[in-house]
Amino acid sequence: MQTDFDINKVIKSGKIQNELDFEKALIADRKLRVLSKENPEYRSVRSKLRDLIEAWESKHWMADSEISDEKIRESDLAGSIAENERQFIEKRKNLIRNQLKSLNLTQQALGGLLGHKNKSYISELMNGVAPFSLRDLIVINLLMKIDLSDLIPAFLSHNERLRIKASLEKLENTKLKLRKADFTIV
Repeated sequence: MQTDFDINKVIKSGKIQNELDFEKALIADRKLRVLSKENPEYRSVRSKLRDLIEAWESKHWMADSEISDEKIRESDLAGSIAENERQFIEKRKNLIRNQLKSLNLTQQALGGLLGHKNKSYISELMNGVAPFSLRDLIVINLLMKIDLSDLIPAFLSHNERLRIKASLEKLENTKLKLRKADFTIV
Protein backbone atom coordinates (compact mmCIF):
# COMPACT_ATOMS: atom_id res chain seq x y z
CA MET A 1 0.00 0.00 0.00
CA GLN A 2 1.34 3.39 -0.98
CA THR A 3 0.46 6.23 1.36
CA ASP A 4 1.74 9.31 -0.46
CA PHE A 5 2.00 10.84 -3.92
CA ASP A 6 4.37 8.75 -6.04
CA ILE A 7 6.37 10.88 -8.48
CA ASN A 8 7.85 7.89 -10.28
CA LYS A 9 4.39 6.44 -10.87
CA VAL A 10 3.20 9.71 -12.40
CA ILE A 11 6.29 9.95 -14.61
CA LYS A 12 5.90 6.33 -15.69
CA SER A 13 2.25 6.93 -16.64
CA GLY A 14 3.37 9.86 -18.78
CA LYS A 15 0.64 12.23 -17.67
CA ILE A 16 -0.99 13.98 -14.78
CA GLN A 17 -4.48 12.55 -14.24
CA ASN A 18 -6.34 15.32 -12.40
CA GLU A 19 -6.09 18.68 -10.69
CA LEU A 20 -5.08 17.16 -7.36
CA ASP A 21 -2.18 15.30 -8.94
CA PHE A 22 -1.22 18.54 -10.69
CA GLU A 23 -1.07 20.39 -7.36
CA LYS A 24 0.92 17.55 -5.80
CA ALA A 25 3.28 17.60 -8.78
CA LEU A 26 3.91 21.31 -8.21
CA ILE A 27 4.85 20.61 -4.59
CA ALA A 28 7.05 17.68 -5.64
CA ASP A 29 8.77 19.91 -8.19
CA ARG A 30 9.72 22.36 -5.44
CA LYS A 31 11.10 19.52 -3.31
CA LEU A 32 13.06 18.13 -6.24
CA ARG A 33 14.52 21.56 -6.95
CA VAL A 34 16.05 21.59 -3.47
CA LEU A 35 17.11 17.93 -3.56
CA SER A 36 18.71 18.28 -7.01
CA LYS A 37 21.13 20.85 -5.59
CA GLU A 38 22.37 18.18 -3.19
CA ASN A 39 22.15 15.27 -5.62
CA PRO A 40 22.32 15.83 -9.40
CA GLU A 41 20.50 12.52 -10.03
CA TYR A 42 17.23 14.29 -9.19
CA ARG A 43 17.61 16.71 -12.11
CA SER A 44 16.42 14.13 -14.62
CA VAL A 45 13.36 13.23 -12.53
CA ARG A 46 12.56 16.91 -12.04
CA SER A 47 12.90 17.59 -15.76
CA LYS A 48 10.44 14.80 -16.60
CA LEU A 49 8.02 16.01 -13.94
CA ARG A 50 8.30 19.60 -15.23
CA ASP A 51 7.38 18.35 -18.72
CA LEU A 52 4.23 16.72 -17.34
CA ILE A 53 3.34 19.85 -15.36
CA GLU A 54 3.76 22.02 -18.45
CA ALA A 55 1.63 19.64 -20.53
CA TRP A 56 -1.17 19.80 -17.93
CA GLU A 57 -0.96 23.58 -17.75
CA SER A 58 -1.02 23.88 -21.54
CA LYS A 59 -4.09 21.68 -21.83
CA HIS A 60 -6.08 22.94 -18.84
CA TRP A 61 -4.94 26.43 -17.90
CA MET A 62 -3.96 28.29 -21.06
CA ALA A 63 -5.88 31.35 -22.20
CA ASP A 64 -7.59 29.45 -25.03
CA SER A 65 -8.96 26.72 -22.72
CA GLU A 66 -12.29 27.28 -21.02
CA ILE A 67 -11.75 28.23 -17.38
CA SER A 68 -15.07 28.01 -15.56
CA ASP A 69 -15.95 28.87 -11.97
CA GLU A 70 -16.26 25.12 -11.32
CA LYS A 71 -12.75 24.56 -12.66
CA ILE A 72 -11.41 27.29 -10.37
CA ARG A 73 -13.21 25.77 -7.35
CA GLU A 74 -11.77 22.35 -8.21
CA SER A 75 -8.30 23.88 -8.47
CA ASP A 76 -8.67 25.70 -5.14
CA LEU A 77 -9.85 22.53 -3.42
CA ALA A 78 -7.03 20.47 -4.95
CA GLY A 79 -4.51 23.10 -3.86
CA SER A 80 -5.86 23.02 -0.32
CA ILE A 81 -5.76 19.21 -0.14
CA ALA A 82 -2.23 19.08 -1.57
CA GLU A 83 -1.04 21.73 0.88
CA ASN A 84 -2.52 19.83 3.84
CA GLU A 85 -0.77 16.69 2.66
CA ARG A 86 2.50 18.64 2.32
CA GLN A 87 2.12 19.88 5.89
CA PHE A 88 1.40 16.35 7.12
CA ILE A 89 4.55 15.03 5.41
CA GLU A 90 6.62 17.90 6.84
CA LYS A 91 5.29 17.22 10.35
CA ARG A 92 5.99 13.49 9.97
CA LYS A 93 9.53 14.21 8.77
CA ASN A 94 10.18 16.44 11.78
CA LEU A 95 8.78 13.85 14.20
CA ILE A 96 10.99 11.13 12.73
CA ARG A 97 14.07 13.38 12.68
CA ASN A 98 13.55 14.43 16.29
CA GLN A 99 13.14 10.81 17.37
CA LEU A 100 16.24 9.80 15.38
CA LYS A 101 18.17 12.55 17.16
CA SER A 102 16.94 11.44 20.59
CA LEU A 103 17.97 7.86 19.79
CA ASN A 104 21.36 8.93 18.37
CA LEU A 105 20.51 7.42 14.98
CA THR A 106 21.06 8.74 11.47
CA GLN A 107 18.67 8.64 8.55
CA GLN A 108 21.03 6.14 6.97
CA ALA A 109 20.70 3.89 10.05
CA LEU A 110 16.93 4.19 9.77
CA GLY A 111 17.19 3.19 6.12
CA GLY A 112 19.12 0.08 7.17
CA LEU A 113 16.50 -0.79 9.78
CA LEU A 114 13.82 -0.48 7.11
CA GLY A 115 15.85 -2.60 4.68
CA HIS A 116 16.71 0.25 2.30
CA LYS A 117 20.36 0.32 1.29
CA ASN A 118 20.33 3.39 -0.94
CA LYS A 119 21.23 6.47 1.13
CA SER A 120 19.37 8.87 -1.13
CA TYR A 121 16.21 6.74 -1.03
CA ILE A 122 15.64 7.36 2.69
CA SER A 123 15.99 11.08 1.95
CA GLU A 124 13.32 10.70 -0.74
CA LEU A 125 11.05 8.96 1.76
CA MET A 126 11.60 11.55 4.45
CA ASN A 127 10.96 14.44 2.07
CA GLY A 128 7.86 12.90 0.51
CA VAL A 129 9.49 12.51 -2.90
CA ALA A 130 8.95 8.74 -2.70
CA PRO A 131 6.15 7.20 -0.63
CA PHE A 132 6.81 5.22 2.52
CA SER A 133 5.32 1.74 2.39
CA LEU A 134 2.84 0.81 5.09
CA ARG A 135 5.39 -1.70 6.37
CA ASP A 136 8.02 1.07 6.71
CA LEU A 137 5.62 3.20 8.73
CA ILE A 138 4.68 0.31 11.01
CA VAL A 139 8.37 -0.43 11.65
CA ILE A 140 8.97 3.25 12.47
CA ASN A 141 5.99 3.14 14.84
CA LEU A 142 7.26 0.04 16.61
CA LEU A 143 10.91 1.13 16.87
CA MET A 144 10.51 4.84 17.48
CA LYS A 145 7.19 4.86 19.33
CA ILE A 146 5.68 7.49 17.04
CA ASP A 147 1.90 7.29 16.94
CA LEU A 148 0.55 5.70 13.75
CA SER A 149 -1.85 8.61 13.23
CA ASP A 150 1.23 10.86 12.92
CA LEU A 151 2.84 8.48 10.41
CA ILE A 152 0.02 7.27 8.17
CA PRO A 153 -1.85 9.95 6.28
CA ALA A 154 -5.61 9.63 6.25
CA PHE A 155 -5.98 10.96 2.70
CA LEU A 156 -7.98 9.36 -0.05
CA SER A 157 -7.07 9.66 -3.70
CA HIS A 158 -9.28 11.77 -5.93
CA ASN A 159 -10.62 8.67 -7.70
CA GLU A 160 -11.27 6.90 -4.39
CA ARG A 161 -13.20 9.91 -3.07
CA LEU A 162 -15.37 9.92 -6.20
CA ARG A 163 -15.97 6.17 -5.95
CA ILE A 164 -17.03 6.36 -2.30
CA LYS A 165 -19.26 9.36 -2.95
CA ALA A 166 -21.03 7.50 -5.78
CA SER A 167 -21.40 4.36 -3.62
CA LEU A 168 -22.90 6.38 -0.76
CA GLU A 169 -25.42 7.96 -3.11
CA LYS A 170 -26.49 4.51 -4.35
CA LEU A 171 -26.91 3.17 -0.81
CA GLU A 172 -29.34 5.91 0.19
CA ASN A 173 -28.62 5.06 3.82
CA THR A 174 -29.53 8.06 5.98
CA LYS A 175 -27.46 6.75 8.89
CA LEU A 176 -24.28 6.61 6.80
CA LYS A 177 -23.37 10.16 5.92
CA LEU A 178 -20.09 11.90 5.57
CA ARG A 179 -19.61 15.59 5.74
CA LYS A 180 -18.14 17.36 2.73
CA ALA A 181 -15.04 17.99 4.86
CA ASP A 182 -14.57 14.23 5.25
CA PHE A 183 -13.85 14.04 1.54
CA THR A 184 -11.89 17.16 1.02
CA ILE A 185 -9.37 18.28 3.58
CA VAL A 186 -8.30 15.61 6.02
